Amino acid sequence: MTANDYLQMGLFLGLLLLLAIPLGSYMARVFADTPNRVTRFGGGIERAIYRLCGIRADEDMGWKRYTLAMLVFNLVGLLVVYALQRCQAWLPLNPAHLPAVSADSSMNTAISFATNTNWQGYGGESTMSYLTQMLGLAVQNFLSAATGIAVLVAVIRGFVRRSAQGLGNFWVDLTRSTLYVLLPLSLLLALALVSQGVVQNFHPYAEATLVQPSHITETVKDAAGHPMKDAQGHDQTRDVPVTTQTLPMGPAASQIAIKQLGTNGGGFFNVNSAHPYENPTPLSNLLEVLSILLIPAALCLTFGRMVGDRRQGWALLATMLAIFVPLLIACTAAEQAGTPMLAHLGVDQHASALQAGGNMEGKETRFGIVDSTVWATATTAASNGSVNAMHDSFTPLGGLVPMWLIQLGEVIFGGVGSGLYGLLAFAVVAVFIAGLMVGRTPEYLGKKIEAHEMKMASIAVLIPCALVVIGTAIAVMAPAGVAGLANPGAHGFSEILYAVSSASNNNGSAFAGLSANTPFWNVLLGICMFLARYPLIVAMLAMAGSLAAKRHVPPSAGTLPTHTPLFVALLACVVIVVGALTFLPALALGPIVESLSGH
Repeated sequence: MTANDYLQMGLFLGLLLLLAIPLGSYMARVFADTPNRVTRFGGGIERAIYRLCGIRADEDMGWKRYTLAMLVFNLVGLLVVYALQRCQAWLPLNPAHLPAVSADSSMNTAISFATNTNWQGYGGESTMSYLTQMLGLAVQNFLSAATGIAVLVAVIRGFVRRSAQGLGNFWVDLTRSTLYVLLPLSLLLALALVSQGVVQNFHPYAEATLVQPSHITETVKDAAGHPMKDAQGHDQTRDVPVTTQTLPMGPAASQIAIKQLGTNGGGFFNVNSAHPYENPTPLSNLLEVLSILLIPAALCLTFGRMVGDRRQGWALLATMLAIFVPLLIACTAAEQAGTPMLAHLGVDQHASALQAGGNMEGKETRFGIVDSTVWATATTAASNGSVNAMHDSFTPLGGLVPMWLIQLGEVIFGGVGSGLYGLLAFAVVAVFIAGLMVGRTPEYLGKKIEAHEMKMASIAVLIPCALVVIGTAIAVMAPAGVAGLANPGAHGFSEILYAVSSASNNNGSAFAGLSANTPFWNVLLGICMFLARYPLIVAMLAMAGSLAAKRHVPPSAGTLPTHTPLFVALLACVVIVVGALTFLPALALGPIVESLSGH
């Protein structure tokens, strides 16, 4: 690694913290129970929304009503996205005349965007119309992110309130998340991206004449679309001249802004933020990767303010950074070192890596290695899933880092809202373990952690782990699961493991090399995405409802302080141990053995 690598990583982390501090303070005011300058400023619009939708803003919901409102709202959104895809051939704003999306792909995409996963088994510019992208996908980018923030705020109230039955109002939390946080930030980022050249229009696709025409070889097919055979039984092929290129257009900047800020990640175009129309300049790259972690980092500081102890928020943010920074360095070092195959073939790896500039395969020359590894680590630490390089082309150990970050449960920053309430589940487990060590009832933020809270926290921690290992086992045993693999052996296994890990932790990024837009994969990953989102939310809201009903317990000499470096280390160890114990055998069969074999 070079000084430039450390400089760029340090600049990224410094800007992230600099922006997160004021945003965290701002969001604490947005979700405060008492009126303040922020909520008074947009109060007129907020009240108009409540009147239009028939919402009683002063209604305090118990955890069951809060959960029911969330589930019904998300189900309706899921059905709307499904219907838009199935009917898009007959709807307006479809200049490319794209047909309706298949039932299995529509189901998978609807679940994906409703759950804040944004896994995409399709190519955006060749599958989705402008209307589907805007009214279906972009809207869900806002609403799924707002749902995550709303659930987090309800969980925080569970720690703050004393002997209470309510957790707030889901509709109010959803509205404030969208109106005060996501919309303003998305507008600012979209304008900045347009200034850098990101497309934002409704033009039909353009045809550009190539400066250097070329030829491609294609299979000859009959009228029914089946390959025609020659006398030897081989597919007939022909050379086809290529003189033009289709340039996709569309309202991309507005969707890209919220896909990053809302940790959604779904690309307007197929190659996501590696596409020059989505990410044209180094400045746009910096703005987009910063926006991936901005709200998750700021919410830690919001948490500290809302619970009345800013040190608690800093402790959670420090835990995230304590895991994120070493893994970022490890990923960058692996890619800068180049491919292990050079050493396997007896080549001077150090000299070759310096000459070739490290492992540039699958990376954008506009950005280079360090910008690609920063993005890969950030997008998988958050449940974002956007990419500016192909993870399938990373070195085995470089690809292991983003895969393991996903498998840690998406709590190292994680999704907007969902990452922090996931980390709070780990915090409950950590204080329970500490309580067992000293032989007393564990406490966290003045609330006793008892059997019910531990059951709910265990569900939240273990469901994603179970989905990954069970889903991967089903995929490798089913012929339809391995049919789409582009690579054999350990690397092919890594492609399957990454895909199931991504879906089961609501990340959405792909390792590539796996053709996943098939009925088998669409159904399997759709089930994983659904179960990885909603049972966890129900468990966390149930835990919050139990905590809110409890009285506050004053700290005593036996209370474990949860704002100290000791607790940060304990919490980080719990997260790592759960991830290591669960996934080390699987990782050993994939990227680890691939690295040891010299590939």
